[in-house]
Amino acid sequence: MQNKVLIIYTGGTIGMVQGKDGSLHPFALEGIYQAVPQLEMCDYKIDSCQLENIIDSSNMTPKVWVDIAEIIEREYQHYDGFLVLHGTDTMAYTASALSFMLENLGKPVVLTGSQLPLGMLRSDGRENIISALEIVAGKELMIPEVCVFFENRLYRGNRSTKVSAENFDAFKSYNYPSLAKVGITMTYKKHLIMPQPEGALKVWKQFDEHIAVLKLFPGITKELVDSILHTPGLKGAIIEAYGSGNALTEEWFINSLQDAIHRGIVLIDVTQCKAGSVKLRQYAASCDMERIGVISGHDITIEAAVTKMMHVLGNYGSDAERVRKMLETPLRGEMEG
Repeated sequence: MQNKVLIIYTGGTIGMVQGKDGSLHPFALEGIYQAVPQLEMCDYKIDSCQLENIIDSSNMTPKVWVDIAEIIEREYQHYDGFLVLHGTDTMAYTASALSFMLENLGKPVVLTGSQLPLGMLRSDGRENIISALEIVAGKELMIPEVCVFFENRLYRGNRSTKVSAENFDAFKSYNYPSLAKVGITMTYKKHLIMPQPEGALKVWKQFDEHIAVLKLFPGITKELVDSILHTPGLKGAIIEAYGSGNALTEEWFINSLQDAIHRGIVLIDVTQCKAGSVKLRQYAASCDMERIGVISGHDITIEAAVTKMMHVLGNYGSDAERVRKMLETPLRGEMEG
């Protein structure tokens, strides 16, 4: 029986045309098929749909994540895999969010896009779409993960991050190897891919957006730190620290964090470095963070940390002990165990 794939178009550069003002705007899904006639040669059935309001991915919100997840939930039994066409700017956030939303995912959900619109001669979008569809169709291997495919590499979605606004190889996964490489042949690294789940798909749709990101820098002031940590309604904050999780050791800073924790705000320590991991207590500069109860984010990306915190707080926010345990524990392969 012929495999079936559903393309979900959300907007982004891959489906944009140049407007009269010279700027790029998203256009309707039909234009993608005109730009990629090779799709007619595929030996699997391709259907498509698009969000009610296609957007530039800079306007991505948790509500749109839910819209995408609900399409997958509704059509899950009808297709062998799903290809999400998405803008590159927030693609890693959406991939991470979907990974937490789609528990017991047993089919490939792959996000791809392009750096140049399909309507341009040198667009990288055609090859990204064609190769990603081959993966999504699952004829060689059924990958039970949310992934990002870009410029011949397949990455675990919640391990990916955008690293370039100019190069075609715009994404990297610094702390986890790629899952597949596409050349003349497709080479899958099967030992790195998540196992097939035993349970049925469960879709989590709640996010708590009352979080903040506190990025440290030399000269950061008490006023700035306190203003962020006293944001009305704040429930969690991600501290982008130095190196292996190090932060300033001044008394006012530690006291500000400790006060936030006493007020019930969850704090996670992640590194500003693209590669590497938080290792609390490796240096004296992180000992106080561990002592007062800041959670180690290990080697999680900022995109996965943000979406995981919103997911966990949204679904388990009333259970402080469970929230902490889930934030410390890998849920979908997003960080080291």
